Amino acid sequence: MERVGERLCILGAGESGVGAAYLALQQGYDVFVSDFGQVADHYKQQLKDWNIKFEENGHTEAEILKAAEVVKSPGIPDKAPIVKKLVENNIPVISEIEFAGRYSNAKMICITGSNGKTTTASLTYHILKNGGLNVGLAGNIGKSFAYQVATEKFEYYVLEISSFMLDNMYQFKADIAVLLNITPDHLDRYDYKLENYAASKFRITQNQTGNDHFIYCADDEETIKVMEGKKIEAQQLPFSIKKKITKGAYLDQDNIVINVHQEHFQMSINELALQGKHNIYNSMASGIVAKVLELRNETMRESMGNFRNIEHRLESVGKISGISFINDSKATNVNSTWYALESMTSDVILILGGVDKGNDYSMLKSLVKQKVKAIVCLGKDNKRIHDAFEDDVEVIVNTSSAAEAAQVAYHLATKGDTVLLSPACASFDLFKNYEDRGKQFKDAVKEL
Repeated sequence: MERVGERLCILGAGESGVGAAYLALQQGYDVFVSDFGQVADHYKQQLKDWNIKFEENGHTEAEILKAAEVVKSPGIPDKAPIVKKLVENNIPVISEIEFAGRYSNAKMICITGSNGKTTTASLTYHILKNGGLNVGLAGNIGKSFAYQVATEKFEYYVLEISSFMLDNMYQFKADIAVLLNITPDHLDRYDYKLENYAASKFRITQNQTGNDHFIYCADDEETIKVMEGKKIEAQQLPFSIKKKITKGAYLDQDNIVINVHQEHFQMSINELALQGKHNIYNSMASGIVAKVLELRNETMRESMGNFRNIEHRLESVGKISGISFINDSKATNVNSTWYALESMTSDVILILGGVDKGNDYSMLKSLVKQKVKAIVCLGKDNKRIHDAFEDDVEVIVNTSSAAEAAQVAYHLATKGDTVLLSPACASFDLFKNYEDRGKQFKDAVKEL
């Protein structure tokens, strides 16, 4: 499929864009990379090392419209002027996953959902790698898929796929598709309609045949609603903690039970590395994938028991005078914070706040009443948090740095409590990103 001299333009010079540029170069394209903002120094250096033409701080329309095809970064919305222009000129706009998928014969295990996809993708990768499979991890996580296709020879890929990536995927097919859940998130990109966002998530099943597998949560209302009006070609493997499932996974008292084909697997939820109700779902989804690929029960049990979660997702930072500190900075929406609180077994001092995307905090109210002793706000404008929870907790304090938040929370806590940073908001008011927020919090805890 070599495209000698054909112009391929890449919009966005982040991880996915720069990876796609390298793969395109390798495949003989004439590559041009354009970023509306500034390109990070290390990506700039890579593009220079590879002699790839690029521009930053603006798009030169005439150059971009020469392209036979355009690979767009998932962060760029369809309503961006340059994307509209491309569509008007009938120039195909695709995602990096779609592009890279053309040059790989590996089996694709694709994981999407509003919450839990990074954890589930990481756990699935951990199980498959320990099970001896030659597997890569990419998508929304780690090194870009395109760069790995260009430089590695993996036989399997675990891909964490967002709805934004799915929107620009057309021919690509998941051999195993996993849909964890559908809850309101990023609705600003979908005309504020949940059904548009749900339809986007279901693109994970497109092009699947009867030889492929679709793994989904039978307890998720939105997922079931869409499935009622949709014909799914793939073999369906649901998971549930509410009812018994003949093919798929379910909870039998305190045991996860997985039945796929003739394969049977059982494990106590108390032995799982990931605790909390939502993580039973994540572990079930990963376990079904492993069983579809016929991994041995012993390796599965071992991997599901010794997995260490990703940084900034319910990450244990340590204990000081009997108080546990947990960094869940990756919780940038209300649902993620709900999941974090749901998995807590002690009284909580909750650090909340940041850039609020029109959050509806009402879903947190009953958990906050039940488990939270005090709320420490970490953001420039905390009025909505005060309004939402003033009747539910005695103490709500404002802070304006990670160090101050950690200190105040520490003084409000008593032995046996947990200080939980799970902000439910984006971080851009005080930090570079959620990683920066999490790192500053961890540093602050070490200083206490």
